[in-house]
Amino acid sequence: MIVDLAVAEETAKLLYIRALKLLPDDVKEGFARLDAGESDAPAKDVLATMIRNIDVAEKTDNLLCQDTGIPIYNVTIGRNVDVDGFALKEAIRRGCARATKEYPLRSSIVHPLTRVNEHTSCGRRVPVINIDFSDTEDELLIEMIPKGSGSENGSFLKMCVPADGVDGIKVFVIDKVLEAGGRVCPPTIVGVGVGGTADLCVHLAKIAATRALGTSCDDPDGARLEEELTTAVNSLGVGPQGLGGDSTAFAVHVEMAATHITMNPVAVNIQCHSARRASATFTPDGIELGF
Repeated sequence: MIVDLAVAEETAKLLYIRALKLLPDDVKEGFARLDAGESDAPAKDVLATMIRNIDVAEKTDNLLCQDTGIPIYNVTIGRNVDVDGFALKEAIRRGCARATKEYPLRSSIVHPLTRVNEHTSCGRRVPVINIDFSDTEDELLIEMIPKGSGSENGSFLKMCVPADGVDGIKVFVIDKVLEAGGRVCPPTIVGVGVGGTADLCVHLAKIAATRALGTSCDDPDGARLEEELTTAVNSLGVGPQGLGGDSTAFAVHVEMAATHITMNPVAVNIQCHSARRASATFTPDGIELGF
């Protein structure tokens, strides 16, 4: 399958806009589940307001949140896909900039030292474009995630030692959820990376935070840790928007990698309640949009 770069550029543009305006069904279902189980009356009122905001945004064809985030594109290339990787990255970058200019969107991306804003949602190494490969035959997947700064500021890394054990992981995650409090716009998805190197661990936490609700870690021990941490986090009383209640997180997600015998990195990356994402799957039959 040969990928048309002009189509890829247009798709990258549309995915950015789609992600900012439509909340995935699994997140809406997560809201309904939290609302049904919330025992605190003020917290139920806060959840109702948040649910209403989602409904109004979609009915009026508006943005779910004013923060257009740091644009992230995850690209997965199948075995028989014919595409120039560098040219594809440039096409995605152009599509991101076009979304910002043509829609238009507020650009939140600035130079880290001068704070100059190019008003394109692009800059040095931004959009973030991650490329991976799959064993599918004729399929290219582009996933777009606008990661808001409120939740991205809820990012933490600790180089644990093996003697800290699983309890050390749990203490670190719980402490950081408490530290973040309402600043990360809960209810959240708490992404936890365990193992690897420092940089891989943080990347795993981001993958975990942006994974669809209802999915589980593919390692049995990791899946068990997810369940235990989700229960623990929702017993903290942080609640929606940090105002108290049972609904601190939709879920805690864990992703893991093997690591060195003398260390055990642990990272936390939090995704806010507006857990936005959009995807497009390219096949010989056409393009299918999804979340």
